[in-house]
Amino acid sequence: MVSASHGLSAGGSFQHSGDVVVYRERTSDRAAHDHATCREIARKLAAIKGYRYAGDYDNRARYPRALYFVPTDTLIGVAQARALGIAGEHDLFGGIAPHPFVATKSISHPLVDDDACAPDGWSEAFAQQVRASVLHGFSAFSVDDAMRAAIRLFAHGPVRVKQALGIGGHGQAVATDRQALERALAELDPDEVLRYGISLEQDLVDVTTYSVGQVRVDDLVASYCGTQRLTQNNTGKEVYGGSDLLVARGEFDALLALNPVPAMRSAIDQARRYDSAAFECFAGLVASRRNYDVAQGADARGHARSGVLEQSWRVGGASGAEVAALAAFRADPALAVVRASSTEVYGTNASLPPHATVYFQGDDERAGPLTKYSLIEPHGHA
Repeated sequence: MVSASHGLSAGGSFQHSGDVVVYRERTSDRAAHDHATCREIARKLAAIKGYRYAGDYDNRARYPRALYFVPTDTLIGVAQARALGIAGEHDLFGGIAPHPFVATKSISHPLVDDDACAPDGWSEAFAQQVRASVLHGFSAFSVDDAMRAAIRLFAHGPVRVKQALGIGGHGQAVATDRQALERALAELDPDEVLRYGISLEQDLVDVTTYSVGQVRVDDLVASYCGTQRLTQNNTGKEVYGGSDLLVARGEFDALLALNPVPAMRSAIDQARRYDSAAFECFAGLVASRRNYDVAQGADARGHARSGVLEQSWRVGGASGAEVAALAAFRADPALAVVRASSTEVYGTNASLPPHATVYFQGDDERAGPLTKYSLIEPHGHA
């Protein structure tokens, strides 16, 4: 376990007891702005822990002090984590999944039938336990299975086809008939589907997406719920634009004690059931950063629906706000609740509010001009 202790030497100089490093898989396909954001989050975590920020992890280097990792992706496999010296949630900001598909949205739904392909480590028990906490849907690990699943789902209206590795709304398509479905499935990489799966679920309209989560760093625990915002990227497509969070010091009970509105309370309850089932059904799962997207909207018949869309056990879009809240709690032991936001602005004319913490500002080779920042405000701020 990584120690949080730090202090002064006999001579009065500050002594760091460990190093915070960013870990990036060689095969990671994250955009440059994601990696840059991860580095800034690692800097903030180093300050919270009283550690030194040591940049990107170098497996050829010798690190004499304890290491705390900030991976850009969920680590896959307990063996990989152990090889890095990661023993549990106190050694990283993020998570460890026992199998590749477990780190994706593909865990959320059952397989279409007994003849469907199932990856190693698949858990039918998980799909059963979260049935009331997710939308109607299926997971598939072959294109043929995806076709059968989507055709069955047409009974509930249009079908949203979601690639397992898609982030921030990317890698999704809505099919209203078989022809549109065939076009969407034709764009899939069969090898990626086999390894990570694909999610197919009923499409909703008039959607509000809630972010529900919890982060742990040393003795600090923060639980939150809030809403996500959409924005237009540099090509005019609607994508994730940020989150506005109510963050409580402590476990989820501390968050519920703030009497959130009924819709938010429902999202928290669904996320908690999903979270509990995941850690019960997937042995080896570890996470110090847990985030769940919960969608509330109307189905094709106009009926209200609510369900967890996906989980994230790695640095994500709300992590700037999460870490800012942790820093505020570390700085003021009496502080029990804050409002924290993360914002992503595309284009060259981003206007930063006072006291904003910038995580990225530049011209990303994929996304184009982009600014990402977080902001902390008192609870009850108008």
